[in-house]
Amino acid sequence: MLFQIKSYLTFLWHSKNEHAVHSPFVFSLLTKCFYDKKTKSEYAILKKYRKSLLENKNFIEVTDFGAGSRVFKSNRRQISKIAQTAGISPKRAELLFRVTNYFQPENILEIGTSLGLATSALALGNPKAKVVTIEGCPNTANVAQNQLAEFNCNNVENVISEFESFLISENIQATNYNLIYFDGNHSKKATLEYFELLLPTIDNDSVWIFDDIHWSEDMEEAWEIIKNHPQVKVTIDTFQWGFVFFRREQPKEHFTIRV
Repeated sequence: MLFQIKSYLTFLWHSKNEHAVHSPFVFSLLTKCFYDKKTKSEYAILKKYRKSLLENKNFIEVTDFGAGSRVFKSNRRQISKIAQTAGISPKRAELLFRVTNYFQPENILEIGTSLGLATSALALGNPKAKVVTIEGCPNTANVAQNQLAEFNCNNVENVISEFESFLISENIQATNYNLIYFDGNHSKKATLEYFELLLPTIDNDSVWIFDDIHWSEDMEEAWEIIKNHPQVKVTIDTFQWGFVFFRREQPKEHFTIRV
């Protein structure tokens, strides 16, 4: 916790808003998407989705995975408690919806479904997109699948698999993912492994979002390595999320932005 406080203070010291951004691409993203304060009808659906989970008092067996996809621990947890502590916040869900709506990606990949709170934002952001979401825990994935069906998120394919197993499959290399949301394993090793495995799936307009880039010293190191990768052209650090863009026509620039 002390590390995260220090990291956040450093972030605040260096962060800026749209007035300090001279890149037309990033300026447009900030003003038309990040800072869009208009109410969207989909926000009500996201709110109802979350409320439904928070009211669910059923227990499920949850399996957490450690390094190398080995089972780390398994325990019974109440669905409402998982919804309170895991997954995306209401504010971030709305931002993820806006980002998806802004870029209109056709193929979306989410690493780490949990209860589908972020998945629903991705699905609603572009109902014409195909959203593939991966979850290692079968019971959690089943809850998410039922929730998504209940809220008519019919463009989602739920995959129950260890992340590494899915990412090294032959099919993954044949797909261009226009947006990838990384929220499955907050470790340096896994983050960089997923980054390298998924690089063959990018196109010029791909958008990657990494969750919890300041979670630990290891995650900050992973973020720095990603920023300096030669194929990465633009990054935006919003403290909790790191946005990565591969636009070949862009000069290499890194932004630290308050959201």
